Amino acid sequence: MKKIINDPKNIVDEMADGLCLAYPRYAARVPLAEKGQAIIARSHKKAGKVALVSGGGSGHEPSHAGYVGEGMLDAAVCGAVFTSPTPDAVFEAIKAVKTDKGVLLVIKNYTGDVMNFEMAMEMAEAEGIKTAKVITNDDVAVMNSTYTVGRRGIAGTVFVHKIAGAAAEAGLDLAAVQKIGEKVIANVRSMGIALSPCIVPQAGKPGFTLADDELEIGLGIHGEPGVTRGKIKKADELVAEILEKILADNPVKSGEEIALLVNGLGGTPLMELFVINRKAHEILTAKGIKVYSTNVGNYMTAIEMAGFSLSVLKLDTELKKFLDAKADTPAYRVC
Repeated sequence: MKKIINDPKNIVDEMADGLCLAYPRYAARVPLAEKGQAIIARSHKKAGKVALVSGGGSGHEPSHAGYVGEGMLDAAVCGAVFTSPTPDAVFEAIKAVKTDKGVLLVIKNYTGDVMNFEMAMEMAEAEGIKTAKVITNDDVAVMNSTYTVGRRGIAGTVFVHKIAGAAAEAGLDLAAVQKIGEKVIANVRSMGIALSPCIVPQAGKPGFTLADDELEIGLGIHGEPGVTRGKIKKADELVAEILEKILADNPVKSGEEIALLVNGLGGTPLMELFVINRKAHEILTAKGIKVYSTNVGNYMTAIEMAGFSLSVLKLDTELKKFLDAKADTPAYRVC
């Protein structure tokens, strides 16, 4: 295993320290007794707004700590690599950023995340903290997986952070921010492919193997099995296959507008992501679908996995307004 690390047991703490040292105007650590986890919160807490808390296992950087800042998350809880943070850690994050307007939890649909975040909500409610939740489930690849009952939450979660975060920053109440988050979830779909596995530092070996001429279609962000394993294909073929499945699940009519997220999984060069983006635009334009905005880069990764995912968010006037609203975070900015 070749990794530029120290002790695998300390990787989350050291990663969190390094992020906060790089971006002190955005993020600061919240004290946490439990080892192997971290809480990253806004450096300057903003009162009078709904607070957003998200998180999950580490290894998906810049998700989720990279989205802590103005217009997105108020705190991110970083569990051990590919492992849900504990209820106590989530509870500490809630307490650190709570306001009189309440706290919205953005949870990806993985069994451990849902269970632990919901337990933290119960702990918060017992102390009189208003909470609500949304659960992202944008992956169209599989209905149930190793980690979930129902669809997985993957890179489309970033749109929830952005749009619900903007709604909170604008002063909407907890029920309204939750409703906006649920609207995004209802209108976003994603799917990904992998060319190579990733190595969890504590495991020291790949989670699965692929031959040099193989790829995995529809895998999850922890390396969970996908829909099928096949031979390597040209970029244009892969994009066409993925978009066909996304649009079949959530049809977009000619003349409607979408936001497109071309997401790298950690080991894919930007050169290749831009090639993917080119074909996605070509296909969508041919269908009469208007691409209102495009993001290309690493937004929700799987450590060093080579591959990509596409997320398509169907837009209306309200969603466009919050998508365009100011965001200032280490990994996502709208001026």
